[in-house]
Amino acid sequence: MKRILIFLTLVIFSDSVYSQIITEPDSDNYFKLVEGSDNSKKFRIELFSDIDTTWNKWKLKGYNFGFNPKATPMYTTINGIISTPYMIQIRGNQSEQNKKRWGYHVFEGYASDNTSRITMLVNKHFENEKSVAEIYYYGTVYNHSEPAYNWLRIGSDVKNHSFLFSRDKALFYGSLKLSNTLTLGQMGNDNLRREVPDGDDELNAEESAKYVNYKALEESENGTIFYDKDHNIVVIKINGEWVKLVTEPLPKNINYDFE
Repeated sequence: MKRILIFLTLVIFSDSVYSQIITEPDSDNYFKLVEGSDNSKKFRIELFSDIDTTWNKWKLKGYNFGFNPKATPMYTTINGIISTPYMIQIRGNQSEQNKKRWGYHVFEGYASDNTSRITMLVNKHFENEKSVAEIYYYGTVYNHSEPAYNWLRIGSDVKNHSFLFSRDKALFYGSLKLSNTLTLGQMGNDNLRREVPDGDDELNAEESAKYVNYKALEESENGTIFYDKDHNIVVIKINGEWVKLVTEPLPKNINYDFE
């Protein structure tokens, strides 16, 4: 009986010590000085947070969206302004999962409504034979429809100035000067669709783009111009009517070596 009491006492004592170990964090586990290289005696800083699936922020879509709480540490918060005379850099690694949102997002900044956000990401898409880096301003509707995207302004903070970009439109308040060619949109029956395709626009990107083309022509203003590839003519809207631009062959004394 005495041996049993001694054994139970040791178990309780061990459990108490173990409980202290896991409930009282060791600061070395969260703030670490790491040598820059072997035996250099020069150090850099690393900060860490625990993985905790019960963290209350994981219940919010803006926090858990794209992350797996079972493999992602809790957010590390700095209650102050971050300032550096160098730069902020986001790097990938051999295992992107749970290092960035889906392995793509490198920055997110939320508006005062805590839902709208500006997002920067890399290599989520591959278009025109190249990987894509992108930046956009998501609204309060989290889907891929046209109303889900707000305007992204580039140039200045002056209203009715600068250049605005959204999902399917760009609005230029300033002048545009090109140092290279301008190619008109080539529209034909195979580029147009009268009805909205069912489902998510990203999953139906090609068909959705055809509907966007049709809608743009249907709602176009005077001065809208495009190339009708089915009839090999340039068309412009004037006074609410689509008309063909009159063209003529080049003079005989003009020739281009890039023809």
